[in-house]
Amino acid sequence: MTLSRRTLLGLAASVPVSTALSGCGSPGPNKGSGTLYWYLNGQPQEGVRASAVKAFNKAHPNEQIKDTTYQNDAYKTKIKTAIGAGRAPTIIWGWGGGTLRTYVEAGQVEDLTSWFDEHSEVKQRLFPASFGAATVDGKIYAMPCETVQPIILYYNKKVFDQVGVKPPKSWGDIMALVPRFNARGIAPFALGGQSRWTNMMWLEFLFDRIGGPGVFQAIIEGEKNAWSNPDAIAALTKVQELVKAHGFIKGFSSITADSNADQALLYTGRAAMMLHGAWSYGIQKADGGDFVSSGALGYMTFPPVEGGKGDPSDTVGNPAQYLSISSKASADQKKIAKDFFTTGVLQDEEVKKWIDNGSVPIRLGTEKLLAASKSADFLQFTYNIASTAKSFGQSWDQALSPTAAETLLNNIAKLFQISISPQQFASNLNAITSK
Repeated sequence: MTLSRRTLLGLAASVPVSTALSGCGSPGPNKGSGTLYWYLNGQPQEGVRASAVKAFNKAHPNEQIKDTTYQNDAYKTKIKTAIGAGRAPTIIWGWGGGTLRTYVEAGQVEDLTSWFDEHSEVKQRLFPASFGAATVDGKIYAMPCETVQPIILYYNKKVFDQVGVKPPKSWGDIMALVPRFNARGIAPFALGGQSRWTNMMWLEFLFDRIGGPGVFQAIIEGEKNAWSNPDAIAALTKVQELVKAHGFIKGFSSITADSNADQALLYTGRAAMMLHGAWSYGIQKADGGDFVSSGALGYMTFPPVEGGKGDPSDTVGNPAQYLSISSKASADQKKIAKDFFTTGVLQDEEVKKWIDNGSVPIRLGTEKLLAASKSADFLQFTYNIASTAKSFGQSWDQALSPTAAETLLNNIAKLFQISISPQQFASNLNAITSK
């Protein structure tokens, strides 16, 4: 929904970009280095995470957590390398799903099932749906945290008024809007395509809107040739039609999402629309001047595709974010991590900060806080999407194993560059996901 997450950049790019104020250590072997916690940088999310650690450290002078931050893409490489080498931080931030399963199968993360049984009050304060991506073969291996992040279609109301058009109500409307905006020198859609996962969001919705959630579920379950489903081929074809029609900003393949350059295209009026996670609202609010406060930002869920089988209430994205505990950590480190889960995660002050940033935290009982927020309309919109969706599909690169996800992202980049056909894309992915 975060979100938001993603490329192999090599060891040089794995150097931490910044260290939060409450942290004083550097990455290294987990044992003997204190209770380490790595997570993503970038405001406003980084500030909330750092504040939660700082508050816990202040309240627990004998239980200190050292936090270090990384850019999204570099983090995914760094954490995978560290876990494989037995040098993971005590607390492992992630998105759950297929990546968590690989950690579980390798014996790298702690089974938290009995701990949650003993601390039922912790589990009962969180959205029940958030535990799906934290669960592997019926056991819980991660603490759901932070916010629900469906993917949302944002648009610039001023640009729409300028061109004299209305927001799209169908895929046909989207394709009809493309030449209207291009004729006025405005990109129909902003896209940070170098990051690849931003391209993926288009396929996630098109697969669902055309074929329903069962199309990707068959892929997760390893059904033979699942990517060659006619509905999947139709979705792959439609996204290439959008690329060929110049639906995206020129040079999208060289724009990174980590830099937030794609967001700036929207709030500066260089692009009319953008498909992005719910976390984007907070970024636009912080960086876009009066764009959000003036009411110029519009938002909607992804429209239906004519003749599609998918339910328009379905959504995709991040049901939550997740914290696991390294099985290689010492007993003291594990105790501190669990104490942080109990008294440091989604406490009142953190909940207020997420809401102030335009996010919906996954803690139950926040309705009054959401309604009182200056971002109440957007928060209620996000809450309604998350609470009414008949299907909330997890981001594909998190639902699949890391190996399959990397193949997926590489092929998505090629698909958007029109260097492979939909059939070649399906064949390449079938080879790695079919059992």
